[in-house]
Amino acid sequence: MAYKIQLNKEKLRKELSPLEYSVCLKHGTEAPFQNAFWDHKSKGIYHCKCCKTVLFSSETKFDSGTGWPSFFAPVDRKDIEELEDNSHGMVRIEVRCAACGSHLGHLFPDGPAPTHLRYCINSASLDFQEEVS
Repeated sequence: MAYKIQLNKEKLRKELSPLEYSVCLKHGTEAPFQNAFWDHKSKGIYHCKCCKTVLFSSETKFDSGTGWPSFFAPVDRKDIEELEDNSHGMVRIEVRCAACGSHLGHLFPDGPAPTHLRYCINSASLDFQEEVS
């Protein structure tokens, strides 16, 4: 797929940590309960680490008990790309940033109302901007 924002992998290799690069550009994952946002309670907006597109809000974040940040909805569904993922002997839905293609995590049908969806997202793929009171 051609994304509207083309990522410069060499530039990102210098700017991102090895874990962030692995998650965002090589579809890796981070350890549960050992990442920046799994238990993050501040109010604000979560952006794509690679292109800064707005993706999720603290208003839709919930504690899924999985050890990764979980959201029941993105800020705008058009900013999320969903793709079938058959890796690791499972059938899942991979979630990517629709603007740049960065891997974010996976989507599961076991979230809370009103959507009953769980966007299980790697902290390494996100930046956070705290709400100013």
